[in-house]
Amino acid sequence: MNHAPEALTFAREKAGLTKRSLAKQCGISEQLLCDIEAGRRNATPANLIKFASALNCPVVSLEAPAAAPRPGRASGRAGR
Repeated sequence: MNHAPEALTFAREKAGLTKRSLAKQCGISEQLLCDIEAGRRNATPANLIKFASALNCPVVSLEAPAAAPRPGRASGRAGR
């Protein structure tokens, strides 16, 4: 998933927009927006740009955080 569903919901609510109004501004269905906010569907990069523009926020604030590398996994098991 390339977006953080909770971040999108937070930004939309902070902007005082309903799901219906944001979906209309972005040219997508309200159902698609509901699915994206619930994490059932992935937001495309183009939709993330539309959301950020409509919500007056940077795209990066809607993106999922990158997973941190797990220690000891790069070269196999330690101590063998």
